[in-house]
Amino acid sequence: MTGAHAADSLTPLDAEPGGLAGQGGGKPDSKQAGGGAPVVLRFAPLPEHVRTARLVAVALARRAGVEDGLLDEVRLAVGEACSRAVGLHRSAAPAVPVVVRLDDGRERFGVEVVDAVSGGPVPKPEEEGAAEQLGSESGFSDDADSDMGLAVLRGLVDDLEVEVTASGGVIRMGWPVITPHWVR
Repeated sequence: MTGAHAADSLTPLDAEPGGLAGQGGGKPDSKQAGGGAPVVLRFAPLPEHVRTARLVAVALARRAGVEDGLLDEVRLAVGEACSRAVGLHRSAAPAVPVVVRLDDGRERFGVEVVDAVSGGPVPKPEEEGAAEQLGSESGFSDDADSDMGLAVLRGLVDDLEVEVTASGGVIRMGWPVITPHWVR
């Protein structure tokens, strides 16, 4: 492939500063606290895109001034939250992208992972034992898997909020930032 078509097929994530695609994102404002507008990632609910979301989150956390000792926590927590959202989407809303918002504020680096699956955990299959018959690629899970993911997040992140609404769920996480040495 050549030209624009090759680039289109190789971009698993759409990153747009300031807003969701089509909502007038705009350029980052260098005068804003933290140095830039929030970054929004939208990606197809495929497990391979979780790694890219983790890498972007860690790069932005480092740039924002999150202490080096917390970067592994950021990587693990973003990976867990994105994996949970991907699992929910794969079984209930496979055509809807997972949304991750990253905000490098002055005092706190914030991450929101948004799923568009109402009702929380992945629905159980209708027939008893259907998940085992379909195999692990089916995307089916039970409440315990979802609860385990949230338990892992609670163990990793001190600043964690979980919100479930009629239109889906939001996991909000935050880490303190230190003023980078070049700003002092």
